[in-house]
Amino acid sequence: MERVRVLIVDDSALVRKLMSTMLACDPAIEVVGTAADPLIARDKIKQLNPDVLTLDVEMPRMDGLTFLENLMRLRPMPVVMVSSLTVEGAEVTLRALELGAVDFFAKPDHDLASRFGESAQEICEKVKHAARTKPRARTTVTRMDVAPRLTADAVLPRAQTAGSRGGSPIIAIGASTGGTEAVRVVLESMPPDAPPILVTQHIPAAFSGPFAERMDRCSAMKVCEARDGQPIQSGHAYIAPGGQHLLVMWDGAKYVCRLHDGPAVNRHKPSVDVLFRSMAASAGAATIAALLTGMGDDGARGLLELRQAGAATLVQDEESSVVWGMPGSAWKLGAASEMQPLDNIAARLLALTRQPHLVAARG
Repeated sequence: MERVRVLIVDDSALVRKLMSTMLACDPAIEVVGTAADPLIARDKIKQLNPDVLTLDVEMPRMDGLTFLENLMRLRPMPVVMVSSLTVEGAEVTLRALELGAVDFFAKPDHDLASRFGESAQEICEKVKHAARTKPRARTTVTRMDVAPRLTADAVLPRAQTAGSRGGSPIIAIGASTGGTEAVRVVLESMPPDAPPILVTQHIPAAFSGPFAERMDRCSAMKVCEARDGQPIQSGHAYIAPGGQHLLVMWDGAKYVCRLHDGPAVNRHKPSVDVLFRSMAASAGAATIAALLTGMGDDGARGLLELRQAGAATLVQDEESSVVWGMPGSAWKLGAASEMQPLDNIAARLLALTRQPHLVAARG
């Protein structure tokens, strides 16, 4: 099997050395070169023809975003951004994902040598998955680790489904790799009076707030990071906070957001399976759920539970997904009744909210 050829672009000699050492430890990866700034990187891309680029955000002579924008316009290729876990770093990284980067790796803010070593498996997995993606720049039209793998049972036991307690429809969306852009495409196509939308996107805690703010700016809906006990209302979208599971509960009169600090599920926190299971129990057939692009299979079993509870379920198709892991797993399980390209998903979700039994329940 051919190894994944990687070019590392970072202005820090220490980071270049640490990244090279980590990636070279994986027999499936070959570090073909390093570059201290984008101008050197430009020449090395031509000379070395790498499969994947790891790209720092803040560099001399040309910043990483400008370089990424030019690269995705002239020579699209898989790029993994290397960013600091700060509010500023989160904003820049989210912008990089908009411009076409496949994924990101959070650079430790201290004790680089030991902290980088702890993340070796994560960055290697991200690079290998990036090599299998279809890079694409944003159009104008519109972590793997060694922790035990737990199911949603670790947070919320499977309960008898609720039918459709609230009557009114409620939308649930799960996503991972490539999902920040996929979620944007869906939310910016929603009208201001759309049914409430709950979103679990695999994202670090420092990134979920800025992500929610960015989505709020591009959507006619009111988008926010979910708070514990927050009432769920039409015209609003709620983003799961990084580092906490988002659940939906029925309090006897309305749906509310519940945050849970339980263990990671499918090695993710927040987990899509947890959100979907909670909605199967609390909203049942009133749910319309979509599983979008993402690495792994988180959300696949939860989507199946929702379908078994009478919910309408769909997945993003392979062609429009950055990584068809999560939606592909759900499709193979029979968890989705239909598959749609990304650009059709918002309209399809809205159409499904007008199902006869939901309209009758609202009336």
